[in-house]
Amino acid sequence: MSTDRLAQFSGKYINLETYRKSGQAVATPVWFMAEGGQIIVVTKSETGKVKRLRNNDKVRIVPSGMRGEPQGEWVEGKARFLDKDELERALKARNKKYGFQAKLAGFVSRTKGELVGISIALD
Repeated sequence: MSTDRLAQFSGKYINLETYRKSGQAVATPVWFMAEGGQIIVVTKSETGKVKRLRNNDKVRIVPSGMRGEPQGEWVEGKARFLDKDELERALKARNKKYGFQAKLAGFVSRTKGELVGISIALD
């Protein structure tokens, strides 16, 4: 991904758009990290976005506020799930970026499965 395209992803949230089997788009505001030219998201394994990504790896993302209001330009990409080592690095990056909030979110969000990492390569 070019530096210019990555530059817009410097805030706290992105709106992650994934697709149902029917093709209907579902947008979800999430925390993210920009690492090594990729956008990284950490979430729980039983969330809707993870279920949709298992069926279709195409995504769109845009910088957003915490309620998902777009604050930039939508960009298309492809998602893949991180392996165990990559997930550990992603968790460290998330804790560094979000600090106490990340720890609190982990404590509050005990349901919906185990943590998984998603890497998004932009087209």
